[in-house]
Amino acid sequence: MPSRAHCLDSAGPFRYRSDVLDRLWAHGAHPTGRTRPELARGFVRDLYKYEIRRLRDRMLDNQFPRADYASRVDALRRRYAVLALPASQWIERP
Repeated sequence: MPSRAHCLDSAGPFRYRSDVLDRLWAHGAHPTGRTRPELARGFVRDLYKYEIRRLRDRMLDNQFPRADYASRVDALRRRYAVLALPASQWIERP
């Protein structure tokens, strides 16, 4: 659990960066100005974890060659590049 010093003010309002919002919308996340960035990031992280597990299961079910797994994981990581940013960088600073 991050210390309080590393958490964003939970009261909001939060103004998300437009590039981050574009990526969030692509993943079906539609945060409002009252949505804490940590919550939005957790939603996208959980979605990524679901998809990476599904990809692994598909490989184990021989739906694609094992040799293709690494490139498919890389493509998935690129789709979820917004997760490379900490939640504190998802919003614009005044």
